[in-house]
Parts: sequence; C-alpha cells; structure tokens
Amino acid sequence: MAVPTTASATTTTMNDIPDVILSNIFASISDTRTQNSFSLVNRKFLTLERATRTSLTLRGNTRDLYMVPTCFISVTDLDLSLLSPWGHSLLAFLAPSDPLLLAHRLGVEFPLVRSLTVYARSPSTFQIMLLQWPRLSRVKLVRWHQRPSSPHLGANFVSLFEHCKGLTCLDLSNFYYWTEDLPSILQVYSDFSKSLTCLDLLTVSLTDGFKAHEIQAITAACANLTKFLVACMFDPSYLGFIGDETLLAIVANCPKLSVLHLVDTSSLGNTRNDPEDEGCTGEDARISITGLVDFFLRLPLLEELVLCVCKNVRDSAVALEALNSRCPRLKMLRLEHFHGICMASLSIKNSADLTDMGLIEIARGCCRLAKFEVEGCKKITMRGMRTMACLLHKTLVEVKISACKNFDAVASLRALEPIRHRIERLHIDCIWDTLQEEGGTQEDDYAASHGFNLDETLSENAELEHSRCSKRIKYSAEMLYMQSNGDGFWSKSWDKLRYLSLWIGVGELLTPLPMASLDDCPNLEEIKIRIEGDCRGRHRLSQRAFGSSCLAQYPRLSKMQLDCSDTIGFALTAPSGQMDLSLWERFFLNGIGNLSLNELDYWPPQDKDVNQRSLFLPGAGLLAECLTLRKLFIHGTAHEHFMMFLLRIPNLRDVQLREDYYPAPENGMSTEMRVGSCSRFEDALNRRHILDYVNVTR
Repeated sequence: MAVPTTASATTTTMNDIPDVILSNIFASISDTRTQNSFSLVNRKFLTLERATRTSLTLRGNTRDLYMVPTCFISVTDLDLSLLSPWGHSLLAFLAPSDPLLLAHRLGVEFPLVRSLTVYARSPSTFQIMLLQWPRLSRVKLVRWHQRPSSPHLGANFVSLFEHCKGLTCLDLSNFYYWTEDLPSILQVYSDFSKSLTCLDLLTVSLTDGFKAHEIQAITAACANLTKFLVACMFDPSYLGFIGDETLLAIVANCPKLSVLHLVDTSSLGNTRNDPEDEGCTGEDARISITGLVDFFLRLPLLEELVLCVCKNVRDSAVALEALNSRCPRLKMLRLEHFHGICMASLSIKNSADLTDMGLIEIARGCCRLAKFEVEGCKKITMRGMRTMACLLHKTLVEVKISACKNFDAVASLRALEPIRHRIERLHIDCIWDTLQEEGGTQEDDYAASHGFNLDETLSENAELEHSRCSKRIKYSAEMLYMQSNGDGFWSKSWDKLRYLSLWIGVGELLTPLPMASLDDCPNLEEIKIRIEGDCRGRHRLSQRAFGSSCLAQYPRLSKMQLDCSDTIGFALTAPSGQMDLSLWERFFLNGIGNLSLNELDYWPPQDKDVNQRSLFLPGAGLLAECLTLRKLFIHGTAHEHFMMFLLRIPNLRDVQLREDYYPAPENGMSTEMRVGSCSRFEDALNRRHILDYVNVTR
C-alpha cells in the first residue's frame, strides 16, 4: 500500500464523518443554546440545527420581511412577543395595501407551529395571527399596555375562542385585562372551555385578583383543568375573598388538578419583606383546618401546590400531615403565612413560629431535598440552618435565605459552609451587620452531630430528638469530615456555584461581598442583583460607585441582571441637596465596564409619580464602556441620542427597549419611545460587521 507523502492527503475533517454519526452526535445535545453554539462547528451541524429546532424566539423589526428566516421548518413553539418596535401592533408598520403580509409570511415559513406567544396590544393583532395556525394547542398573550375600551366584556378574547377550537393551554400571566372579562366568555364558549387543561391567570398587573364567584365560574366552565394558576384575594375585609367554600369548589369542579397555585395579589410584587416583621398579620384568613383537610383529600393527583395566603393560617400541622399522606405525588410545595409547620416543605414564607428545631424536622422528613427557600422567618438562626445543611449535604444544591432577621450576608454564608462545595444556585441578602460570635464552627458541628451538645436551646425536648436522629447525624458528619481538607475544616471554595442572586438596600455598597467568604467562585457564570429602596430624602453619597467592579474577580462571570426597578426617586426634579435618578444611575453603573459581560439585563430606577423608568445620559455612557457585551436589554425607555452611545460597543448585536411594566407608556410623542427612533437605532446597529467570536483586549 502506498503511503501518502503530502500533509493534505492525511488530513481528516468533520465532513469525512458519515451523516448518520453526525446526526447521532447532534441529537445527544438537548440544550438549545448549546445546539446553537455547536452549529458553528461546520455546515452539516448548522443544517441539522436549523432543520431540527422546535422552539424559536423571533427578533427583528416587523418591516424587514426579507429577514424572516426560512430554514426553521420544524419549529412548533414560536415566540413573537419580542419583535420590534416592541409593544406595538405587529401589522401597523407595513404597507397599508397589504397589512396581512407579515402574518402570511410567518405562516408560510413556520407551518408546524402549535404553541404561539404574541404581544397583543389590540385584539386585531392575534385575530390576524391566529388565522395562520388554526391548530394551535397553546397560546400566551402578552400586553403591558392598558386594555382597549370596549362596551362588551370579553371582547378581547372572542377571536381567540372562535379560531382556536383545539386550544389546551392559555397563558395570561403577562396580559392585562379585566377579571370580569373571562368568566362570561368562558361560559359562552363552553366547548372551548372544556378543552382547556392548563390555565395561567397569575396576572401581575391585577390589583385585586379574581373574586371567589369568578373563580368558581371559571373552574365550573373548565372542568378538565390539570394545571390552574390564579391571582386572588384572601383578605376577608374585601368582597369576594377566598375561603373554605371557594377552595372546595375548585377541587369539586376540577378533580384532575395536578398543579394548583392560589396566590394573593400582594405576593406578586417584587419587593422584599421587612425582616423585623413578626410574620403574623393582624387578621386571620377565613380558611379552617377542617376545610384544608377536605381540600387536600380531594387532590390525589396533586404534584405542585402554592398557597400564598398573606393572612394567618394557624395550627396548620394537622392539615399538612393530611397533605403529606393524601397527595403521594407531591413534588413542590410553597406556603406563605402558614403557622405550626412541622413537616418538610420546599419554600416557606412568613412563618411566624418556624424555629431551628423546625428546620431540623424538615431536613429529617425530606432527606432528598434539593432546593430550599426560606423568607421572612424571624425565629430561625444560623445554628439551625447550619445543622440542616449538615443533614442534607448529599442532596441540597439550591438555597434561598431572604428577609430573615437573624441572617445577614455573613450569617447566611456561614450557615452553608458545610455544603458550600455543592451549592449551584444561591440567594442571600447583602446586609453587612456585624455578626456576634456565637460559636457555630465546624468543630462544633462535628461534636454536635455525635450527640455531645447540638444546641440545648433548640427545643425543650432537644435531648430526646438528638437521640432519635443521632445515627443519621453522626453518619452525615463523618462523611462531611472525610470530604473536608483532612484537618476538619470545610473547603473555602464555592466550586459548583453558577448562579448567584443578591438583594441589597439602596445606598449600600456591594464591595464587602468578596470579604464575606464569596471570594472564591471559579465557576460563577450568572449574577442577579436587585436594589430596592426609596432614594427620596437621601442626601448625596460619599462613595462614587456602588461596587460592581468587585465582581471582576469572578473569571467566568458573563451574564448579569441588574434590577433597580424597585429603586424609587425623583426623575430630574430632585429638591436642592438631593440626588435625582440620573445621579443614582451613575452610582449603580459606575465600574460595570470592568466586567467581561456577554449579556446584561438592566432595569433602570423609576419615578412612579410620573410613570417614568428611563435610561439617563450617565447610564448610557457607562453602559457604552462594557466592551464585551453582545446582548443588552433595557427594561424601560431611552432617548434616541442616548441609545446611539451604545454603538461604541464593538460587537453588540442584540439590543432592545422593553417597557414591560404596567401601565406601559401609551404614546410615542417623545423620542424615548417613538417607532422611528427605535428603527433608526436598529438600522445603525445592523450596518456594522459583527464577529461571531470576540476577543476584547482591555
């Protein structure tokens, strides 16, 4: 056999691999983002990715019909809610002679769509879009603008109910409407209602939620629901509050429920609880323990339950025991203002009597718990959370500790020391109070887990409880000791932490974060920072920067959500000696250019008195210093000339203004929201040559 003498004759490329093998390799990748990156390897992978993708979020300006992709022939899940100009009618900016052109083009290029998400500012939008896909099974409507006036209740939904006979899932969680619209129209279109199996009515823009008689009418019309999520009111001082009668009517009307969320509208806000709150409200809910037991007995298929009542439900232990015994499929449970908890739950909020011993009971009862959230619980301490972490060291990977009086940032992180090498997702409050030394070292945990002195203050019968679980705790401690550095001390690295969520009060600094033992996070990829508070009345700050630059020590950090939407101040009308929002924005964004971010979601601070959430000049200039950005989403408005600053970012390819707060600005009289301004910026952005791979040298 002749041996090739040239290098080119021995070169083997990806194109030499048989198509069947390449298809199997590509099919083994399930994540959409990874598939998209993989498609850049060679043309065969690109063709496979485009031809097999089933879910697609479409971006771009509605006037640019030539840019509608033609290669995604297998898409079944299509999201059109982020098309530009954002928040406007999809058909308003095309040639008036053919307003159906965009809808027809989308129908031709995506013939297999079964799930559709669309921004429906007016009923005509989805009336025209629905004609293209008569066999839709899922529809999500989005609208942050006010409801169009109509003399008939339910007029917004008529075209949807008439054209989508086979619809099984309707999502209205981001769609503003009146609660009176829905019950009447569901009763009129009874065949449509009976086909629904999923109905999401957790609409955050509702002020009072659905009343009791409306919920009873909706569930009576939609008898085949398996998934029902609804915003309601449990406060007995309001007409139409939710009580025992409504709960029993829900399970009687919909016996097939597997997912049920009943959330008081006061829980839908993004604001953090007051840690000083005792956890008990001034009034009890009109929900009896007997009613709860009957409610749970009729939900044998239940897998997911959320009850955010916002009023006291006392002595709930008996009812929760019934839930545990009668709902064997239950996988997720979230409770708010339930007192007397003695069983395991996934998310506990505002439980006035949850103690450290209760945390231990949860760890014992839910030995496979992977995710635990606790919020607004005043009586738990670092010692109880630390013991719980020891017991769950094999399974617990996601933790949230928020608005708990005894937990500042240092206490939260110290409580999780035994499992810091396992935590993948974490939320803490950035409160820098001085932690009083009260023991809690790893040596204390090891001795306590052997039954020597866990904590005599946990409960009066702590000694008896320790003897019952001593074997399990001893085994856990021994395993933790072997996993330590060999000298009995925990690893100081958060090796698996990939997502970090932080709450911080307005005017506080982020710079102490690394010193609170979060200095070694080698795999941290994404961070969310929510800043909350009232700037009005505050004087000028002594510090120039919030401290974002301290995050530069995390080598893999590429995604950030900076949420200042709950930061309230004066929009350019600050009294003498106080800072307006433009100066606060400079404070928050100063130093962000030192980070190597690839994606940034930014919610500017707002002035609620004038309904303004806008990017100011200092903010635009500081964002322009983020030279590595590829995607930038500003959840507010901005003037056109401020947006042009962003063109300095060399490889920025995806930018959008989203007024996704209620009520969204209605008119386009200023350059902050004018359609032409957005289009000119997009044109300038698209004229640039953008590389697929970016190497930015600072």
